[in-house]
Amino acid sequence: MKANEWKWALGIFVIVLLAYIIPYTLLTDVAAWYGSFFFWTILTVIIIFINYFLTKNWGK
Repeated sequence: MKANEWKWALGIFVIVLLAYIIPYTLLTDVAAWYGSFFFWTILTVIIIFINYFLTKNWGK
């Protein structure tokens, strides 16, 4: 992997950790179902964009 790819991979790792940590710490008091769901949806969209940028030049 190139250095740039390692940075993106580290970013994905941090986002995955946040997806576990934030809902069980900061969003614990949010009683509505959409509290964590909205947060996870935003993180999913970010991961999709990161994966797009990582894979767009693989065929070249």
